[in-house]
Amino acid sequence: MRLEQVTPANLEAALALSVRADQGDLVAPVVTSLAEAYVFGDHAWPRLIYDGDRLTGFVMAHFDIPSAGGDPRSGLWRLNIAADAQGRGYGRFAVEAVCDEIRSRGGTRAYVSWDPRAGGPERFYLKLGFRPTGEQEDGETVGVRDLTSQRRPPRRAG
Repeated sequence: MRLEQVTPANLEAALALSVRADQGDLVAPVVTSLAEAYVFGDHAWPRLIYDGDRLTGFVMAHFDIPSAGGDPRSGLWRLNIAADAQGRGYGRFAVEAVCDEIRSRGGTRAYVSWDPRAGGPERFYLKLGFRPTGEQEDGETVGVRDLTSQRRPPRRAG
């Protein structure tokens, strides 16, 4: 698995990437994320997730964006795993890559937010070490993961 920048050569494939139909209300489509990456170019880090030559997902991090409380935060902004690639470790790989990038930039915490509804990604993020902060952002639960320890959450078998 690897992350690649979005380029003219892979743009069409990136735009065609879609999550499962029941997840469409949980995450914006890649086209929206790329537009936001353009507008917030100093803060956004969009990447495509590949397994060999196969595009399996899209991830976008944000770096040093001021929070509602004013303190700058870095974290996971978007995660879109292709409908037919879910449950195979691509999401975990992408989240760990974002956390590694935050660490490489001197960050000590990674933030993410999720819709707390049934069928949402809460369990996924909790398994990866995120903990609710008690904050809400646009109706979503805000979670944080401490990055000061180099230990990652244990990998699931399979």
